[in-house]
Amino acid sequence: MADPNNMSDEEKMAAEWASMEGGGDQGGGGGGGDATARVLNQDEIDSLLGFDAGGGGDGGTSGMQAIINSALVSYERLPMLEIVFDRLVRMLTTSLRNFTSDNVEVSLDVITSTRFGDYVNSIPLPAMLAVFKAEQWDNFGLLTVDSALIYSIVDVLLGGRRGTAAMRIEGRPYTTIERNLVERLVAVVLGDLSASFDPISKVNFRFERLETNPRFATIARPANAAIIAKLRIDMEDRGGRLELLLPYATLEPVREMLLQQFMGEKFGRDSIWEGHLATELWATDVDIHAVVDEQVMTLQDVLDFKVGTRLMLNATPESEIKVLCGPESLFKGRMGRRGQNVAVMIERKINKYEET
Repeated sequence: MADPNNMSDEEKMAAEWASMEGGGDQGGGGGGGDATARVLNQDEIDSLLGFDAGGGGDGGTSGMQAIINSALVSYERLPMLEIVFDRLVRMLTTSLRNFTSDNVEVSLDVITSTRFGDYVNSIPLPAMLAVFKAEQWDNFGLLTVDSALIYSIVDVLLGGRRGTAAMRIEGRPYTTIERNLVERLVAVVLGDLSASFDPISKVNFRFERLETNPRFATIARPANAAIIAKLRIDMEDRGGRLELLLPYATLEPVREMLLQQFMGEKFGRDSIWEGHLATELWATDVDIHAVVDEQVMTLQDVLDFKVGTRLMLNATPESEIKVLCGPESLFKGRMGRRGQNVAVMIERKINKYEET
């Protein structure tokens, strides 16, 4: 018989099953099919499905875990959006200090992408969800204020003493006073958010409504992608979290701008390059042609041309001459002579729609 200490995990499991099967035959009177039935425990189920309970060092996934992960969507990174949220943090710090007359610190915890349905299901309740609309982009966003921040704002604005944590009363809905104070907070945040997007695009975020049930704050399909920025607001020993959700559909009108690595890549002006380009353009030589007349002829007539063939032009000394640069018509004027040279006196500029 093999030494149990030298047996692998698979061999131990097989031996255990064999012993249970043998015990079932003895107790079941000789081989009933139900005697071998056995319920797997969680470790065995994880092993069969490919889950590594020990969190293996290679970090790889296999089996059912790989199939589950294949359903996750990896969304593109928007570098300029990170700059926008950094501006929001700086502006919000100043605005909330003026709003609460207290020492407020705002920090950006994380910017991540997720599905809208997954985020709504993960919102810790109770909370207040402010639905707002980006008017110029014609779409919506969501601002979530957790209960800790709600009671902290109420406590600060209504004169609560410093050094005492805001008390949370369980089992009751938010009062009208609390909702009004949170709406004022949301108005401050949306104002700073609009100002943060000014270098990218002029947009006004307008407050729509305040909800306490996530089902009533649905602004996108559950499977739609969204950007979430999680902010931490600290007022000495009080504070809470503020989460800003912007669906990718909302950001689509400015997506190309948000993909830029830095502001100058799209909006900056290089005066040195502009001056160099202007200098080179003024020194560029171009060929222009003065066309006296144009005629439409058949290919056969052209092939019959011989030395000495005359072409009669429908032009007189007073006819207008067209001046072209390549295929583009530029001016019209009169032909004449200046000294020993044939010249054209420009009379007017040709409108680009005149030829059509």
